[in-house]
Amino acid sequence: MKITIIYDNESCKEDLKSDWGFSCLAEMEDIPGILFDTGASGSILLSNMKNLNIEPNSIPKVFISHNHWDHVGGLSDFLKVNKSAKIYVPGSYKYSGIREVIGIKKPLEIQANVFSTGELKGIEQSMAVRTEKGIAVIAGCSHPGVGNILKAASKFGKVYALIGGLHGFNEFDLLKELELICPCHCTQYRSEIKEHYPDKCIDGGAGKIISL
Repeated sequence: MKITIIYDNESCKEDLKSDWGFSCLAEMEDIPGILFDTGASGSILLSNMKNLNIEPNSIPKVFISHNHWDHVGGLSDFLKVNKSAKIYVPGSYKYSGIREVIGIKKPLEIQANVFSTGELKGIEQSMAVRTEKGIAVIAGCSHPGVGNILKAASKFGKVYALIGGLHGFNEFDLLKELELICPCHCTQYRSEIKEHYPDKCIDGGAGKIISL
């Protein structure tokens, strides 16, 4: 499995733009990738995708974690280029002007070895991907709480990795069983997470590629 961070508050490549928001592409072997969130700006999203050699039309599915501007702002511009992608959103949200939207409230396998935790706390879903090493969880902002997200994802297998925005999360002991942590975007206590887990916490940033 390969995760490419497309949109983040920081960039690790000079030709990519940083901005407040998050998006990444999750790719499994021999299966088309899934776009997770779309950042705040469509122009930045598409520019970064171009510089990462990611073709928008090659992506059949978009997974939206929650309906906040910094995670859905690039969706409309993306859909102007990709006119066939299915959009998976938390079940309580209503989107207009989108061709095919699948609302998710309960845990769901959206394709082989790729799951939604279901809508947690009425606001956000996270994506869980089954890899050879365990479950990799991708979170948008972790509004429902990291503990709740990890518990929901553990229904699909032992959680191996956590990647994405963690907001004000500071219950660091909840991460001790994980093997890889990549705090991105809105994570407030990133430096503290690194201090607690220097051997398994890695930096994110637009352009970061994580192979699992």
